[in-house]
Amino acid sequence: MRVCTIIELAMQPRERFLKALNHQPTDRVPMYVSVTPQIAAELAKDLGVETEPVLCRMSARLSHAEVLTLLGNDAIAVRPTWPVSVQERWKKGILVDDFGFSFRPIGYYAEIVERPLSWANTRDDVDRFKPPDLNDPAIWEWAQTQVSLYKDQFAIMGNLETTIFELSWNLVGLEKFLMDLYEEKEYVSALLDKIQAYSLQCGLKMIEMGVDVIWTGDDFGTQTGMLISPDLWRSVFKPRMARLFRAFKEANPQVKIAYHSDGAIRPIIPDLIEIGMDVLNPIQPMARGMDLGELKSEYGDVLAFFGGVDEQQVLPFGDVTRVQQEVRLRIDQASANGGFVIAPAHNMQPDTPLQNVYAFFDTVKSYRPC
Repeated sequence: MRVCTIIELAMQPRERFLKALNHQPTDRVPMYVSVTPQIAAELAKDLGVETEPVLCRMSARLSHAEVLTLLGNDAIAVRPTWPVSVQERWKKGILVDDFGFSFRPIGYYAEIVERPLSWANTRDDVDRFKPPDLNDPAIWEWAQTQVSLYKDQFAIMGNLETTIFELSWNLVGLEKFLMDLYEEKEYVSALLDKIQAYSLQCGLKMIEMGVDVIWTGDDFGTQTGMLISPDLWRSVFKPRMARLFRAFKEANPQVKIAYHSDGAIRPIIPDLIEIGMDVLNPIQPMARGMDLGELKSEYGDVLAFFGGVDEQQVLPFGDVTRVQQEVRLRIDQASANGGFVIAPAHNMQPDTPLQNVYAFFDTVKSYRPC
């Protein structure tokens, strides 16, 4: 029989978030929502708050903290931003970033149309490629400011998503990279090592800045299974992620390591736990084998969960009642004994009605399971 323990709603967001990750009781389930610029603009107008996107990779994960903390987020996220030269080009519509990706606006998004290593075939090709300079203090100014502004009240996540696999294949192109990975082309391991070194330096810098969570991850899942075999993941990517996780824990044993992968990745969850993952994100509920309740039952004693709310059907297409039901279901499934941060399984998309956004926040703040 589950006992309902009522804790007075008195915790600060930071305390609530970190206690949950440490499997301790909280006054309510903590949450973290990220949104697209279109949703942010609607919210800002409705709430009378000024906001604008942060210009960097993974912008939606970091932007609009002023709006989202007002609504109830218990954490913010930081990472390096683009240099001023890139930001000025971007604002003028010349969409080339600091990695050398070229973008073109397509619908709501800017999509990659040219990749800096699409021609790579040899180790020398990779050696000539230079990632952005993480020693440039200018790219850390925004992150440092955010940490100073929010650290006392909110948990801080250092965003390091697209840690190795996604950044590598994006530099080359997915089809070519996967074929070359299977064929063991000589440049592939060199590229993975170079991106691993970049991510290591980036993560260690954010730990030095005082983040509470390093949010790593690469999308290895589809709706029904993995993009590559679990055995290939274990031989190529697991040892590289293990080295990163070990280095981050050595730098700060208290830092939590979150790992993001969309889709059906259940076969490798035990491996991720083995190498040091503390938090799994986003638990995409419509993906095969990713039932939040089952995962909580199987791994909840060693693993915290971050996500779980359906962004494919419920949030964009459900009514307010359906959103409320979804939020309550996920809290019921995963909040026992802590270990749960509720969130949509993706950034809230432009087709999400504003009343559903508010229903998500309001239900999380008001619902107390027994």
